[in-house]
Amino acid sequence: MILAAGRGERLRPLTDHTPKPLIEVGGKPLIEHHLERLAAAGIDRVVINLAHLGHRIREHLGSGEHWGLSIEYSVEGERADQALETAGGIRAALDRLGERFVLINGDVLSDIDYAALAALALPDDCRFHLVLVDNPEHNPAGDFGIDPTGRLVEASGQALTYAGIGLFDSALFTHLAPGRRALGPLLREAIAQGQGCAQHHRGDWLDVGTPERLAEADRRLGNLCTNR
Repeated sequence: MILAAGRGERLRPLTDHTPKPLIEVGGKPLIEHHLERLAAAGIDRVVINLAHLGHRIREHLGSGEHWGLSIEYSVEGERADQALETAGGIRAALDRLGERFVLINGDVLSDIDYAALAALALPDDCRFHLVLVDNPEHNPAGDFGIDPTGRLVEASGQALTYAGIGLFDSALFTHLAPGRRALGPLLREAIAQGQGCAQHHRGDWLDVGTPERLAEADRRLGNLCTNR
């Protein structure tokens, strides 16, 4: 599932008339980089949630045939204020997702191996596996830590940043009531119960969330989104 419903406030005015996933990086829309890498990894079915200017995304990508993919859409609305946030968006799309699914924030770029991520064998009591990266300048305190067994912990002083990429068990969301809901509190509740796993990705990663980071993504594209 690619999360693509956000307004992209920090990229205004670019996102006033163009949804963030269609902003070009390296000469092509940001979301196309994801689709190409997912197809190369052997993943053939993708769900994309839509809100702000979502019809533009749907018109541009169509059924996904161009990339050898089958794309389904979870339409939350057409306006930014109709977006359901991350956990709410996942809950609304559960009938289109399998028992396990890879989740990708639409505004990040990375060279993570999606085939390896999708094929991970998780412990029975691990309900999700997050990809963490070194803390960028815009998130110096980080989000979570990893203990020696690969479990997620609420870190104090040695946290890493959630990359916006992970592998999730759909059962983590089935109990949620439909509606707007953030992902962070849900993850922290599960982490407190020992149900989260993680890996530290030391390769390329960038959150394309501001004009400055968009320019940086253009500069770094020779390394970003490269299959390794």
